[in-house]
Amino acid sequence: MGLPQRDDRLHTYGEYRSWPEDVRYELIDGVAYAMAPAPSPLHQLVLGELHRQVANILKDRPCHVYLAPFDVRLPKGDEADDAVDTVVQPDLSVICDTAKLDDAGCRGAPDWVVEVLSQSTAGHDQILKRAAYERAGVREYWLVHPVDRVVAVYRLGPEGFGKPEIRELTGTHPVAAVPEVEVDWDAFAGIVAEPQAVYGRY
Repeated sequence: MGLPQRDDRLHTYGEYRSWPEDVRYELIDGVAYAMAPAPSPLHQLVLGELHRQVANILKDRPCHVYLAPFDVRLPKGDEADDAVDTVVQPDLSVICDTAKLDDAGCRGAPDWVVEVLSQSTAGHDQILKRAAYERAGVREYWLVHPVDRVVAVYRLGPEGFGKPEIRELTGTHPVAAVPEVEVDWDAFAGIVAEPQAVYGRY
């Protein structure tokens, strides 16, 4: 089941910016998808630990790490911001080209994007957002499955993402797109050991 659509119209970032902030949306090819309710404790613990590690590594370095909600506009060309029809809010993104950053967020592809999967967003993240990230030129895309305890890693090549690398959440894991960063999955052991028993829904 995908995330609910706002309506059957196509929208732009210009319209998106005028909508009330009590309900968050993502635009993908002009279709507005309502964001899922507040994430589960498991999702937030995994994301929080990941952000802690990455932020510590990137301190005083040129790359910057951001947590959702953080708007990433993905133009298809040189269209004006108000005409952009794809705006997403990655769980975690790292941007090394500061020219892409402005007061509205990021315009252009982050170097590295991570989505922590949950039942309500899995299809959206694995299909629609993966295609949007691939088209925009995101160099590396991680899909973290906290319940299955694996991560699917997509790396951009000449023909797109290609087949993902699947790894267990153990040991250390370097980020090819951001060579300074290496994730220590063993630090997540207490979080993902028995997620359903400890935290219920994910």
